Amino acid sequence: MKKKAGKGPATEAKEQYVRTRNLFDPGSKEPYKLSRSGIESFINCPRCFFLDRRLGIGQPSGFPLTLNNAVDALMKKEFDIYRESKTAHPLMKEYGVDAIPFAHQDIDIWRNTRQGIRYLHKKTNFEIMGAVDDVWVKPGGNLIIVDYKATSTSGEITMDDEWKEGYKRQMEIYQWLFRQNGFKVDDTGYFVFANALKDREAFNKKLEFETTIIPYKGDDSWVEKAIIDVRKCLASNKIPSPAKDCDYCRYRKEAKSVSE
Repeated sequence: MKKKAGKGPATEAKEQYVRTRNLFDPGSKEPYKLSRSGIESFINCPRCFFLDRRLGIGQPSGFPLTLNNAVDALMKKEFDIYRESKTAHPLMKEYGVDAIPFAHQDIDIWRNTRQGIRYLHKKTNFEIMGAVDDVWVKPGGNLIIVDYKATSTSGEITMDDEWKEGYKRQMEIYQWLFRQNGFKVDDTGYFVFANALKDREAFNKKLEFETTIIPYKGDDSWVEKAIIDVRKCLASNKIPSPAKDCDYCRYRKEAKSVSE
């Protein structure tokens, strides 16, 4: 009996990076699912986005941020205690946030990365979706979008770093999604940073965190145009130009120049 050949490294790499699901088909009448991260990918580099969503050639995936995910899960459990009792978390009182965690029947759906909050954008036939970390509600009924972030830094935590522009867009897309679903949403959302402290004498099988709430006044006026631009990009048969600062495109160009 002839032994079946195993998969070589090249085959395994190809299977890892080639997208087979959720490719955009210009002729399809079915709504196309576009996530918040998909919009961010387009903003970062239209060429990489097109290669991924039209041709199925995705960027190499990073390693899962398991520690960050653990902090995220525990923070949700903690705020859920106050959601159930319909009272403010002590951290909200400390920072003067007049709100309580929003007790809505769909909160677990909105926080599920495979479901999230969704909206069918009729102009493009895109189903826009995003999974939010938390939602708080003010006494008057306005919602506050909240995003948890885990970090470890010795300096003051601010939203001024250039690489945090993606964080801001993330919140603004969530604000836009909730507004499209009929909710009244405050322009000001909050980032809850859990900062792992590195100045302790020893690890002792535990990490200690300092938690900070940082307000951010969002402006989602750019989201509509971005979605339309994504549609134009995907509907074209021309591969777009790369972003000037895209490391992936730069690598592909340099690798090609020395291998030909």
